[in-house]
Amino acid sequence: MAVTNVVLAGLGGQGVVKASDLLSTTAFSSGLQVKKSEVHGMSQRGGSVTTDVRFGKQVLSPMVPMGEADFLMVFESTQVDLNLGWLRPGGVLITPDLIPEGELKNRKSLNVALLGAASMVMDFSEQEWVAAIHQCFPPKLHAVNEHAFALGRKLGAGLSRPEVIEGV
Repeated sequence: MAVTNVVLAGLGGQGVVKASDLLSTTAFSSGLQVKKSEVHGMSQRGGSVTTDVRFGKQVLSPMVPMGEADFLMVFESTQVDLNLGWLRPGGVLITPDLIPEGELKNRKSLNVALLGAASMVMDFSEQEWVAAIHQCFPPKLHAVNEHAFALGRKLGAGLSRPEVIEGV
């Protein structure tokens, strides 16, 4: 397995860092090497937040090079254009528009719903993801996040895997 590059972007308070923790936990629990970096900016005031997560058999750097993200997950529509440069040709863009307004029991679980969508085109089992949800959230938040994850999986069923680039 080559290194998979994921960039998560949004605004402070949207759970970008928590989503990267959940993805990192899932990848690590499946036996992969994981590296992660975070850029908070003015996150406590609703400013831009990005995290890079890289996983594979051997990962040398936590930073995703510009134009090389296999997945770009954006949690706020206003951040899509600002972050498109991270996505490589043939990569997968996942935006909040995938989840219809009002479908989530708690809008704060949008981050987990978008990971649910991404899970449909990543090589981790549903059980690995749910175990990570249980590891990353307190028990009182398990049900709402499991619901969000399942909704994301349902709505992400039509996503295509990133195109394989020869020689990578």
